[in-house]
Amino acid sequence: MDITQILLAAQSPDANLRTVAETNLTQFQEQNLPNFLLSLSVELSNDEKPPESRRLAGIILKNSLDAKDSSKKELLTQQWVSVDPSIKSKIKESLLGTLGSSVHDARRTSSQVIAKVASIEIPRREWQDLIAKLLGNMTLPGASAPLKQATLEALGYVCEEISPQHLEQDQVNAVLTAVVQGMNQTELSSEVRLAAVKALYNALDFAESNFANEMERNYIMKVICDTAVSKEVEIRQAAFECLVAIASTYYSHLDYYMQTIFNLTANAVKGDEEPVALQAVEFWSAICDEEIALQDEYEGSDDGNSTIHFRFIEKALPSLVPMLLETLLKQEEDQDQDDNVWNISMSGGTCLGLIARTVGDAIVPLVMPFVEANITKPDWHCREAATFAFGSILEGPSVEKLAPLVQSGLGFLLNTMNDSNTQVKDTTAWTLGRVFELLHSPAGANPIINSSNLPRIMAVLLESSKDVPNVAEKVCGAIYFLAQGYEDAESMSSVLTPYLPNVIAALLSAADRADTTHFRLRASAYEALNEIVRVSNVPETSGIIGQLLQEIMRRLNLTFDLHILSSGDKEKQSDLQALLCGVLQVIIQKLSSTDAKSIIALTADQLMTLFLRVFACHSSTVHEEAMLAIGALAYATGPDFVKYMPNFFTYLEAGLQNYEEYQVCSISVGVVGDICRALEDKILPFCDRIMTVLLKDLSNSMLNRSVKPPIFSCFGDIALAIGENFEKYLPYGMPMLQGAAELLGTLDQSDDDMVDYGNQLRRGIFEAYSGILQGIKGPKAQLMIPYATHLLQFTEAVFRDRSRCASFTLQFLLYCLLPVPDSCMCNAIRDDSVTKAAVAVLGDLADTLGASSKDLFQAHLFHVEFLRECLDLDDEVRETASWAQGMINQAVVS
Repeated sequence: MDITQILLAAQSPDANLRTVAETNLTQFQEQNLPNFLLSLSVELSNDEKPPESRRLAGIILKNSLDAKDSSKKELLTQQWVSVDPSIKSKIKESLLGTLGSSVHDARRTSSQVIAKVASIEIPRREWQDLIAKLLGNMTLPGASAPLKQATLEALGYVCEEISPQHLEQDQVNAVLTAVVQGMNQTELSSEVRLAAVKALYNALDFAESNFANEMERNYIMKVICDTAVSKEVEIRQAAFECLVAIASTYYSHLDYYMQTIFNLTANAVKGDEEPVALQAVEFWSAICDEEIALQDEYEGSDDGNSTIHFRFIEKALPSLVPMLLETLLKQEEDQDQDDNVWNISMSGGTCLGLIARTVGDAIVPLVMPFVEANITKPDWHCREAATFAFGSILEGPSVEKLAPLVQSGLGFLLNTMNDSNTQVKDTTAWTLGRVFELLHSPAGANPIINSSNLPRIMAVLLESSKDVPNVAEKVCGAIYFLAQGYEDAESMSSVLTPYLPNVIAALLSAADRADTTHFRLRASAYEALNEIVRVSNVPETSGIIGQLLQEIMRRLNLTFDLHILSSGDKEKQSDLQALLCGVLQVIIQKLSSTDAKSIIALTADQLMTLFLRVFACHSSTVHEEAMLAIGALAYATGPDFVKYMPNFFTYLEAGLQNYEEYQVCSISVGVVGDICRALEDKILPFCDRIMTVLLKDLSNSMLNRSVKPPIFSCFGDIALAIGENFEKYLPYGMPMLQGAAELLGTLDQSDDDMVDYGNQLRRGIFEAYSGILQGIKGPKAQLMIPYATHLLQFTEAVFRDRSRCASFTLQFLLYCLLPVPDSCMCNAIRDDSVTKAAVAVLGDLADTLGASSKDLFQAHLFHVEFLRECLDLDDEVRETASWAQGMINQAVVS
């Protein structure tokens, strides 16, 4: 088999040749994977082969080692691990040899494939001489610039693929030495120096010990700062990217270098090419992120955390803010037409917003003179920049500081919605949205909107919703936030009632205007419509919302008649159906929680027919929205929903089995809970199939782990619905709960994501137990006795999670005063929702088992301390704990 010819044929314009070649490649891969990979590596390394065959060989080789999908990635990893060591050795030597190729693409691809192999082998303590071999290329007498460039790229890619713990410190030192030498101005090749800077960027996470050493840190920082003024734009940009990464990773070591870095960034922002200037601004954004995080971490503490919080932004404020304000004047023409545009003006405004969050009120007197000086100038650039500056600083400063400015400037902003320039109107609409989002609080001490200015606000927004699509989209966003402000002051939402018909008409009109290039307008219009419905005062508006329900149903029905000629048409149909199902869900929820419930009852059959037709369109996005709407309909119709189950169950079961699109699976699990609450024991005929699928889901390693806690909660919902009929599922469900409880002990407590997942899993397990205990309560309560000891042991273990950790105050003191390792800090603290679920299950256990639980509670006295701890928590936890204490007392004294 001539691999070269097959690879060339696989790229042929002749479809028949391509198909045959692809089939041959697949057969070769499946029948003899080791030789297939070896053949590809040989093809890639041979300078006499055509560039086209070498390029495809490299792509296939790389894709044979890695994949975005985690399960496929694991499969590919295992396939590589199982390849004969002698063949793997030949492949690796071939890859290393390709770094010296005269063809750039081959060198680049080889460096990437080397990193993919390293990502598999180095964590397994294999290919331990890779770093040494790569470094050998850098010190090889007469090493060519292309070889050094490719080697540095390989080192960078390897550092990107593996974790710092997988390299010894002497290896890290050697890598940094080689990389820093490659950055040196004595290196004549700019390609080598660029590769070196990029490699350093990827290696920074490995340099913790080096940054802790003052001499080494000084040397690294000097080289980076020198490189930031190189004559090549790409190298300067890469050097600033390193500074951005250092700001995030090594903030605590930056104090000594900040004046130098400020000068470098200021010069770059004022006069360098935009790619460099963007990274210079990004450095200050990164510093803001760090200081915001520090402030959040130590919020409410009197300790002056001076050792780690240098307040760089506060110190640089008088110079930094004017520098950023100047960037706002560097807009591009028509930048408002492209939602993905990112230029120095956008970057500067974003950084200004972060600074406002970092320093609060202190930014206002530095920005307002710029706003006042530019807001009325003839040049639209000045007017847009002034509005952008004002909108950017609305989050961070206090309401007391901003409210007078907004109250005096609101009329001006409303007038500016008639500006002759579209970009000015676009930014003004965005700023109004920010005002309503951040400062509009009808029940607050400084209300921005009142009875005197609301008519003008509504008139301007309704008129501006007819503006060009990008402006109209932001106007819809402003309407959304204006309505949202009344969510927590529902009695005051009636002030919107007079405007409701016109607002609904305007938003529906805006949604109708949306086309493929402005789908965001359609989405924004329907999202605003949802919020208007949520905050509406139903006694006054039920008739209007009932009419809206009919209109949205009509629109959804029309989507089934759309002509679908391409995948693009199908996507447009799906997106529109998803939005309309979302509106229907909100309307159903709103009307079903009031006296207007009869409106839903009258339209339930039509709604269900529409939703079932949506499912037939086979789109996961619509599947999610329609499933959520059906959950709302089940709640609204209660036991009557049972008549829809025979036709709906097929789609529900499919959703529960949708492992790949796990969001659909998760939502379907939630809908099972909704239906259980609606149907109660009428769900029983469907429970065997539901429980079978849910148990399979729990056992399926392909299913995203985030779905599994809700499945346990769903066990509780089912048990509550069918009561003692849950008995038949105990032998299958209880071992799953016990296994999940044991799994918690294996989670990585240093990983914040795993800590969050652990809390979700704990809560799901407790909710399952609570539902099962309440469902089984009665004549068959004794069925739970065999599981009670394990439940109490698990609950005690969860209780000890917090008890093993110091209180927050003690943690803070230890953190500030002593070198406490991360593992001792209480990442694993259970949150209050877990605490509430845990004490609830103690009460349910006592309530269900009664006197039979007396000995159990006397043998597990942790509950005394646990319930006492709850007295210091929020009202909900205290109330639950008080109830649980009463149940336990009754059981123990009986």
